[in-house]
Amino acid sequence: MNMVAFDLGGSGGKVQLGRFNGRTIQLETMHRFEHSPCQMNNGLYWDIIDIYRQMNIGLKKSVAATNDKIISFGVDSFSNDFAFISPSGELVSSMRCYRDNRTQRYKEQIYQKLSPEKLYSLTGNQNANFNTLMQLAAMKEADQGCFMEHGNKMLFTPDLLTYFLTGEAVAEYTISSVSQMYSFQDENWCQIILDTYQIPKEMFGTLVQPGGITGKTTACYSRQLGSSGFQTVSVCEHDTASAFLASTAGEDCAIISSGTWALVGTELQSPIINDLGMKYNIANEGGFPGHHRLLRNVMGTWLLQETRAFYHENGQDYSYAQMESLAESETPFAFLIDVDNDLFFEPGNMPEKIRSTCTTLYGSSPQSIGALVRCIYESLAFKYRWTIELLERMIGKTLPVINMVGGGSKDALMCQLTANACGRPVVAGPAEATSLGNLMVQLIATGEIDSIEDGKDILRASFSTREFTPKDDILWHEKYLEFKELFHLD
Repeated sequence: MNMVAFDLGGSGGKVQLGRFNGRTIQLETMHRFEHSPCQMNNGLYWDIIDIYRQMNIGLKKSVAATNDKIISFGVDSFSNDFAFISPSGELVSSMRCYRDNRTQRYKEQIYQKLSPEKLYSLTGNQNANFNTLMQLAAMKEADQGCFMEHGNKMLFTPDLLTYFLTGEAVAEYTISSVSQMYSFQDENWCQIILDTYQIPKEMFGTLVQPGGITGKTTACYSRQLGSSGFQTVSVCEHDTASAFLASTAGEDCAIISSGTWALVGTELQSPIINDLGMKYNIANEGGFPGHHRLLRNVMGTWLLQETRAFYHENGQDYSYAQMESLAESETPFAFLIDVDNDLFFEPGNMPEKIRSTCTTLYGSSPQSIGALVRCIYESLAFKYRWTIELLERMIGKTLPVINMVGGGSKDALMCQLTANACGRPVVAGPAEATSLGNLMVQLIATGEIDSIEDGKDILRASFSTREFTPKDDILWHEKYLEFKELFHLD
């Protein structure tokens, strides 16, 4: 059978065709594109119309490649961002990027209504400026609340894209669960939060769990594709939820979904919401039943992407493979940064931000691109270890193996440095974890397999992984202690 997954990340998207023969999955990329947010005046926006157009290009190619024999389709993306549609189904708002600074401008007023501590106790979500709640509350503060009126619907990115295929307005559980408006206890939107910020509950789509059929492409859209139509599935629409599902390293492992963000976590049966989680901003995130996620955001390959973009803008093009090779030949431990410094969150001239930070810390800074990348790699690896140790404190047991999934798992140097820094083996792969997690849920929804465990067995039979063993344990442990002291990490 043929299934299609659209995976939209913070720096690009891809439409992938999955062919399942009953035992293994073959994955073929039908269309890939890069994208980035656009700064207009004081706002940062996604070009959602072009994203929709790119998705359609991939779907048309998939229809042609399968002779119009597509069974199902699912969309996953980064979380928190949204747009509004009118009662008649027209797009009536632009889509702000989660890195937009509007929430920062109104942060104080928002937290005066409900404190970060109260919000964490109600939702178990991390407190972050990019959360959907923060964006909606900032809209209210900026006198833009009119979008929430007149019967308009607010749809998260994957739900919006699917809506224009099917006409069905839903709010998928995994992406709703990280909005800072969902109560795991009530298994519904948190009424206290909605009432406090005057957010109308009726503007949300119908809450749906992953693993069901949500609709079928309309006759109009099917004609546009040159297709007889296909079903759409409520996959785990939050890309991290999909990526974690594709981890094949077994139970009780740490999982790092390595992309624009690095999501460092583990899977549990149920949420853990306590003072330790609040202190360190550890997030609870919904997943496929039985696959709840406890994790912490680390800035991830965003720093590499922005460094590469800066050099590209200045006439020097480097591939990620070239950047990795240049970093490998640089002096170890010359410069370290806290990758989660707020300075690095917004786009623009990442090399200068890193250099200025290092100059303050060391009196000198990395000058070459290789030295910059080495600094990023080693700093990420140490922050991964610190985060995993926090998670172990939360759950009360060790996580002896790390499974690095996603695009970052293809970076052998990053995987090896992570193994060294963390003092535990790293299993790398699958690289296309998000799309594969998406497709696994489609297999369940269409009745081809019975469980995620069956899906993991299929992935093990379909895709190989690599293992990286820790090296130079004593040296890396000493440097890790220095890293913690340098950035006052307890």
